[in-house]
Amino acid sequence: MSTAELASALAALTSTGGSAGVGAEAARAEGERLAAAVAESSPRAPQAWLEATGRPYGNDVAATLQPFFDAAQQGRRWRSSPTALLAGLVAAGSPHAGAYAEALARVADAAAEIGEPSISAVAAAAGAAAVYRGAVAGRGAAASRPAGPTAPPAPADLDLGRLTGTRLPPGVPSVSDILDQLRTGSAGTGPTTPGAATGDGEATAGGARPASGSGGSAVPGEAPEPARSLEELLAELDGLVGLTRVKDEIRRQTELLRIERLRTEAGLTRPTLTRHLVFVGNPGTGKTTVARLVAGIYRALGLLEKGHLVEVDRSELVAGYLGQTATKTTEVVGRALGGVLFIDEAYALAEDQYGKEAVDTLVKDMEDHRDDLVVVVAGYPLPMARFITTNPGLESRFAKTIVFDDYSDGELRQIFEDLARRADFEPLPGTLERFEHLVAEQPRGEGFGNGRWARNMLDAAVARHAWRLRHVAAPTVDQLRQLLPEDLTDVVDISSDADPVPGPVPEPVPGPVSVAPGSVPDLTNEQSTSVTTSENKSETMSERSPSRPAGSPMIEDEESA
Repeated sequence: MSTAELASALAALTSTGGSAGVGAEAARAEGERLAAAVAESSPRAPQAWLEATGRPYGNDVAATLQPFFDAAQQGRRWRSSPTALLAGLVAAGSPHAGAYAEALARVADAAAEIGEPSISAVAAAAGAAAVYRGAVAGRGAAASRPAGPTAPPAPADLDLGRLTGTRLPPGVPSVSDILDQLRTGSAGTGPTTPGAATGDGEATAGGARPASGSGGSAVPGEAPEPARSLEELLAELDGLVGLTRVKDEIRRQTELLRIERLRTEAGLTRPTLTRHLVFVGNPGTGKTTVARLVAGIYRALGLLEKGHLVEVDRSELVAGYLGQTATKTTEVVGRALGGVLFIDEAYALAEDQYGKEAVDTLVKDMEDHRDDLVVVVAGYPLPMARFITTNPGLESRFAKTIVFDDYSDGELRQIFEDLARRADFEPLPGTLERFEHLVAEQPRGEGFGNGRWARNMLDAAVARHAWRLRHVAAPTVDQLRQLLPEDLTDVVDISSDADPVPGPVPEPVPGPVSVAPGSVPDLTNEQSTSVTTSENKSETMSERSPSRPAGSPMIEDEESA
């Protein structure tokens, strides 16, 4: 277990956070969550993480490992989107944003090496690093590569990432780099993601670039980009796959607010309209992506000054002691002023008195800043309906609920194909047919991942594709790009001394294990420890076999809601 490097990376992040003005303790907590989320698919990672973070071992298995699983659950969305503190630095145009992003990338790289490193952990670290660097470069977590025909270079200067009519952002490795990293197990500097990323890993549908809303550059010294027009933002909304009801509701809300603004400008009585929204639906249905577009639309309408999105969950609003939560919540609201505050799994705030303090503070802040703050709360339908009734102030301020339906089989196929092509892969017709067959067999209960599931399928296919070419010394460009139907199967020819290839499996689920008193809990491929997270009782650690370790984002919305 390589823990020294992770401990060193966390210390460096803590120092950088202090210098950047975001707080050393807050930076340390963010780094620990990111590290757990990156490493959670690796056997023996929990023990190594505990050692690196200086947490004591105990005789009670659940109590000993609980901090790791809590941290992993809270940090998963940061594998595919900027962390909360980094997003704040970028939004503020801080000169420390680049250093903080690099410190986060170092933490992710170090976390991928603890325990018994898995391909999934290495890929998750590489993807996170690319997202952080892209955010500082002004592209945001979900910035896609600008399309445009590019003439193939001479063979001596061949760049495999630029042979498909799609340009890669500066500094992002090509497909050959990704394959090299997968073969060698090196985290590298971070390959590009297979498709755009928004929020907590939700795939962006339709190939459109999620809007940051602000249109400004995060890099000091660069000229800011012009604000995006309302027409551009609505066109991007229309370009998303599926979401017919969502598009209609957003357009109605847009027209309502546009007329409100025109009435105000004409000196007419201003109606009392709520701008705050409730998004309900399963994970991966585009809630964070649409929230970013809403932020941009409100800015284009002149209702918000900045139009940026600040995405948080319970852990970023609630403190450890009563009285501290109000201050913490108000600080988050302060970061969101002039934009949209997106609260993921908002019903977690209704669990105890600490969450109630956060809700009471939020309601007051929404009233105090009603002209320069929009709040969007998101989660599963039934829990969200109950959450809104827990406080009379919430009911009066969230009058509009927008339902995000699950994607159809055909829509998921289109999302999978779009994500693959934007990552310079070409799924053959038989591959797409195989994907749609797998979608049809997938149970569609509450919690189905939708776009995230499609993205995870692509992640696993890319890993199998790389493994399939392991004995090909000089693969052709077609071989490097084409995804075959066999890349979507669970049957992989792996030699006894080879690393396992990840498959599209659910988030980890724990199973019981016996531990002698005073010993350190030992998680192997054959046994996992039964632990239930404090924030989501249904999220647990899955039993892994050598051929199917838990998958994690390969190389983005989305959200965990």
